[in-house]
Amino acid sequence: MYRHPGLPIVSVFRHVDVQGILRDPATWSNNFPPPPGVDPDRLPRSMLGQDPPDHTRLRSLVSQAFTPRMIRRLEPRLHEIADEIMTAALAQGDVDFVQAMTYPLPVIVIAEMIGVPPAERPQFKAWSDVAVAGLGTGLFAPPDMARLEQLQAVLRDMGVYFSALAEERRRAPREDLLTGLVQAEVEGSKLTHAEMITMLVLLLVAGNETTTTLIGNAVLELLDHPDALAQVRADPTLLPGAIDEVLRFASPVQLDPRRATRRVELRGEVIEPDQIVVSWLGSANRDEDVFADPERFDITRTDARHLAFGLGPHYCLGANLARLEAQTAIGALLRRTRSFERTTSEPLPLHPSLVFRGVTSLPLRLTAA
Repeated sequence: MYRHPGLPIVSVFRHVDVQGILRDPATWSNNFPPPPGVDPDRLPRSMLGQDPPDHTRLRSLVSQAFTPRMIRRLEPRLHEIADEIMTAALAQGDVDFVQAMTYPLPVIVIAEMIGVPPAERPQFKAWSDVAVAGLGTGLFAPPDMARLEQLQAVLRDMGVYFSALAEERRRAPREDLLTGLVQAEVEGSKLTHAEMITMLVLLLVAGNETTTTLIGNAVLELLDHPDALAQVRADPTLLPGAIDEVLRFASPVQLDPRRATRRVELRGEVIEPDQIVVSWLGSANRDEDVFADPERFDITRTDARHLAFGLGPHYCLGANLARLEAQTAIGALLRRTRSFERTTSEPLPLHPSLVFRGVTSLPLRLTAA
């Protein structure tokens, strides 16, 4: 544990402690007060920032779209998208793999699931980038009012856009997630209009950011570990285990904060009500008490007790989809290339949010198979 000087924040690093916190929403709330000087009515009340039973009600409305059965139905389309992307990338040879694959694939998938027209995907991604750019900085520094104003402007624009799109679905329902949410809103007691809009914003951001980072991290770890790359090339059945090892070793989401609802003792330290506890998932996933030789990247590990997708009520709704997207993207890269390599040894630009571990550019040279 580490108490941050001058801040009502405690950082927690051990797997057993992080696991206990994430499993206990009664003690460790996901509902945080607004930053000082910020009107709470100006902030969206996302499912992510709510506790049971409100969280349970909202989650149940979208969970059916992310069941293993529904995700399996998406698999043929995922392979089709990944192959189209790889064909275009191989035609160039030298590409920024973030622009070529790691961000287009998840954006196309979540946009198609929601029902966003293809021509509007670039705007979709631009909104997402603004929404996550400073995520997490408010934990350790005073609120950036300019950043909050920018975020609120984006949320207003997204609200206007999704309201118009929802109105279209009322007039002409389709087989997409947006139609399902509109129908839930019609039922009244299940979903308000504001909740529907906030849910769509959350799905947009969560539905692409983590997976974009995961795919990029997978490429980097395979390049950094040539033996593992050779293994998975020779035996594609190792790919699911390789992706899980990337999730553990290079966790896309590094931290998950909670607010103490009562006075509680943790490792001999007293946590007061309303103190913030930051669970460091990346650290927990390298805990030597849980993982043998945790600093070794091993795609044949059989004990996948990592916390990359969280745990408890807020366990990532899209975990199955993220895994499948990453497996599909890396599988297409391996299948369609004889080799791939970085074209620069310069440091890569890091994600602007401290919540995410990832890069925003990844120049590669692709050699076709």
